[in-house]
Amino acid sequence: MSAAVLREMRWWDLEPVLELELELFPEDAWSPGMFWSELAHARGPRATRRYLVAEEGGRIVGYAGLAAAGGLGDVQTIAVERGQWGTGLGARLLTDLLQHATAFECEEVLLEVRVDNTRAQKLYERFGFEPIGFRRGYYQPGNIDALVMRLTVQGTETTDG
Repeated sequence: MSAAVLREMRWWDLEPVLELELELFPEDAWSPGMFWSELAHARGPRATRRYLVAEEGGRIVGYAGLAAAGGLGDVQTIAVERGQWGTGLGARLLTDLLQHATAFECEEVLLEVRVDNTRAQKLYERFGFEPIGFRRGYYQPGNIDALVMRLTVQGTETTDG
């Protein structure tokens, strides 16, 4: 099996991305408008977003997104189709987002993850994210709590010279 290729998400990727979103997150899937809004901020000199897809054999098998503002990054989403679980694709997507967080000059990166998604929590912990709190009832309509995690980005500290 060939490794998935990571590339920037474009508008023409939205249909397969939305299909995967609904398959993986049936209760709290993002709407098309949410993705369109994020992509509107992903290009140009004032870009504050990074969205990418993982493509294999002409199919979208994963995607991820990061928002950045004021030195703070926020992992908006990471999704990998079930057939790709355990292949390292989620780690590759997260690595790309964190590289862009550095490019966006983020000092910290936050994310929310469902309290019942231990697979994702373990991935984030491997990258150095630490739990800092909960958001009660964050995922709707299922009323599932979110664990909030934070990573301090290395290489963004400045020194007076």
